[in-house]
This record gives sequence, structure tokens and C-alpha cells, in this order.
Amino acid sequence: MKRTAIITIIAVLGISAWSFGQTKPATPSTTSGQAAGQTAAPAGKRPPQAKTQPEFEAYKTAAVITDPAAQEKAADDFATKFPDSELRALLYKQVMRSYQQINNADKMLAMSRKVLTFDLDDPDSLLGVAQVLAERTRDTDLDKDQRLAEARKDAERALVTIDTDIPTAGQQQDKIDAYKGFLRSEAYAILGTLDFNAKAWAAAEENLKKSIDVFPQQPDPIAVFRLSVALDMQNKYPDALKYANQAVDLTKAGTNAGDAARKEKDRLVQLIGGISEPPAK
Repeated sequence: MKRTAIITIIAVLGISAWSFGQTKPATPSTTSGQAAGQTAAPAGKRPPQAKTQPEFEAYKTAAVITDPAAQEKAADDFATKFPDSELRALLYKQVMRSYQQINNADKMLAMSRKVLTFDLDDPDSLLGVAQVLAERTRDTDLDKDQRLAEARKDAERALVTIDTDIPTAGQQQDKIDAYKGFLRSEAYAILGTLDFNAKAWAAAEENLKKSIDVFPQQPDPIAVFRLSVALDMQNKYPDALKYANQAVDLTKAGTNAGDAARKEKDRLVQLIGGISEPPAK
């Protein structure tokens, strides 16, 4: 459901914790392995911290589990044993990402909502909720309007809390910038999806372009494809073809996204006279 090449950065910035009794964040970037010429970012929001050594040991035991169902049970058990622990949100965020990776939208939504009961402004979890609601809400849903309004509200809120609620103490600035850029890209992609599904083509164009521009090193293929269609629907055919070509490059034939991108490209090629690339400006 999400791009995955940013997972290493997410693991460092999104689910890092301070161990009990430490005075510095227990993250790799505080060691001598920091790349030459890179500087640590200014301290941001403090990472969650264990109050006791047993709590931290229990967290470490739960955090190494990789099976999503087992992760969820371990997180539930931890939350029951340590009901006021700051580390509960970290465990549920791991579960959220695990369900996301296996495309279990219902469980991803449930775990995102669980994190938000501990941290209302966690940007990753706000986007987790917004993404599922934007992608999985149907016209026949009785609560369609409420779901879509919540998705937009959460995505817009995440654009604010990306700058205020990500722990940055001791982290390299390039990693922080990449992580924030990725989350912003996700937020704009969600907003663009909401506009796209509402056939608000100009608004979809604006938000989908922002999604691509704020994280150009790893554009979302679906956002690129939807941007092509949004431009097509506004009769902006050369620009639409440019993004259709990019969508084809980012996808594989035989997949839903890949086949849709290739179909859109073929349509646009026919519309503008068989030119496979837009004319130079």
C-alpha cells in the first residue's frame, strides 16, 4: 500500500526508543559511524522512554517479533502489563506497518487508530488512517462522507505534525529530511486521491504534483498515474503523456497499476498524433 524503500529510515526515526536510564538516544546515528561531513539535527520531540528496566526489557522482547498476528498479541500483552508506558505506541506502529506490508487494510486501520489513542498527533498513524479511508471508502458506504472528511482532516493534520512530532534528537539531517519528505509525499498523495475520486481534477493535479515534487527520489507510481489522468481530464494531453510515460517506467506490465498506466499512455499517444513523448517546451 505504501512505498517500501524508505523502511530503513522509518525504522530509525519512526520506532526508535530510549532505553531505560540513558541520557542520549539509543540510535545508530549517535555513534562514531556517522558519515563524515554530516551533522546531527537539532533535538526535536523526545522519543518515547521506558520508566523502568523491566518495562524496557519487555518492550525489546516484543519489538523483535515479526509475524503481524504475533506482534499484535505481544503489543496487547505489553499494553496490559504496562498501561501507562510511552512505548505502547511504538509497538502498535510496528504492527501497523506489518499489516500494511501484507496489504491488510482493516488491521492497518485498526492499529493506526490504536496508536492515535496514545498519540493524537503521530503523523505516520494519521496517514495510516487517512490512506485506508481514502482508498477503501466506497460510494455505497452509508458513512462515506464522514470517512472521506476524516481522511482529509487526518492528512492535513499530518502535514502539520510532520514538523512537530517526529523525534529528531541525534539523527542525521539527511535522514530526517528524507523521512519527512516521504511522509509529506504520502499526505499529498492521499489528498490528491480524495480529489481524484471526487473528480476535482484541478485540485487533484495540484496535490498529486506536490506529492511527486516533495519526494522526487521515490515517486509513488499510483500518484503519477492519477496525475496523468487528472491532466488528461483537463485536456492537458502533452503533460498527461509525460506522467503516463513515467507511470509506465515505474510499474510492471501485468499488474493492475502497470496495465492501467500503459492503457492511459496508449490513449494519449493516439490523442496527440502518435507522439510518444510531449514536445519540448
